[in-house]
Amino acid sequence: MTVGGVDGVDGAAPPEVHEAAERAARQSYGRLVAILSARTRDIAASEDALADAFARALERWPAEGIPRQPEAWLLAVARHRVLDAWRHSRVQDEASQTLLALADTFAADSGGEAVPDERLRLFFVCAHPAIDAAARAPLMLQTVLGLDAARMAGAFLVAPATLGQRLVRAKARIRAARIPFEFPRARDLPQRLQDVLDGIYAAYGTGWDDIDGADSAQRGLTGEAIDLCRILCGLMPREPEPLGLLALMLFCESRAAARRSEDGAYVPLDQQDSRRWDLAMHTQAEQALRHAASLGMAGAYQLEAAIQSAHCARHLGAEVPAGAVVALYDGLLALRPSTGARVSRACALARAEGPAAGLQALDAMAANEVASYQPFWAARAHLLSAIGECDAARAAYARAMGLATSPAVRAHLASEAER
Repeated sequence: MTVGGVDGVDGAAPPEVHEAAERAARQSYGRLVAILSARTRDIAASEDALADAFARALERWPAEGIPRQPEAWLLAVARHRVLDAWRHSRVQDEASQTLLALADTFAADSGGEAVPDERLRLFFVCAHPAIDAAARAPLMLQTVLGLDAARMAGAFLVAPATLGQRLVRAKARIRAARIPFEFPRARDLPQRLQDVLDGIYAAYGTGWDDIDGADSAQRGLTGEAIDLCRILCGLMPREPEPLGLLALMLFCESRAAARRSEDGAYVPLDQQDSRRWDLAMHTQAEQALRHAASLGMAGAYQLEAAIQSAHCARHLGAEVPAGAVVALYDGLLALRPSTGARVSRACALARAEGPAAGLQALDAMAANEVASYQPFWAARAHLLSAIGECDAARAAYARAMGLATSPAVRAHLASEAER
């Protein structure tokens, strides 16, 4: 069984106990790790302690009853485990005084009241310059939101084993460098901001990709990411990129209800019923994007939000020059080149200049870069179909279906291939 990223827990407990533990993990895992790590300065030890607390919950709750505040119970057990581990250790490091002070506060601290700022604080801690850059955002998702490597690997376009190794090395580096779990000073925030934004967006993308809704924890990630970004916008009101990211996520989230048809089939943007969009959220996105633009510092997330705004506006009937969307992608690639942006630019180019131009742009991409990138093969299949290369299109659709993780998306691609 897996509880909020905690594996190997005994599955013999009654269903209602499992349900209570799962609910506590979905709602509070990241907050609990944030509290423990802030005191212990050791992410791995905090996660181990929390895993032990979940295991004890499944052992004790059937007999003792589910506590009125499960999160507070879990935190108290995890804290005692951390303290016991320290007391039995022969090595006393600089965190010893913190742990002794922690022992004195157990009785006074209710423990179940973690606030969103604690999640964001740990995001900034995970963006410490001493941590490998490639591990910062994944560390945020694992430590704060409780995701394991298998569930978040797709957001970073790497194999789960590779991502797991990065996380192990990052945590070892944290322990070796004795990185303090303290909120950075105001002057340190801007240099860590990009990593924090990337972590928030990766969290959103992980939830957004769960189109089938099979994982209730991942379904809640989109709202969690938007919540964190709103807090960040308030924390750094003169920074435009948090507003750009907020706009980007709100544009996407406003269309969430339209991504599935009445019978549950996947619906791409061009075929969505805009009457099912959340137009109030769409308006919030436009307002956030305008506010970001008024601050006079262009950034990648603002450009991505502008692209989403253009797609939505065109779908709602506005005249949007196709060349303008290509220009937005050019600006995005100049700031932050990525495989996804290059594939999307090729699709925009196909709309502006025809499918042959889009195919030429796709063919210019390195084969090793796109070999396992599902959107590339879906886009290629669509453009090959548009120029009448049916056999090649079916082969590309087959490749895209093989790479798709969502049954709904696979079914959509299969219907396109058949058509």
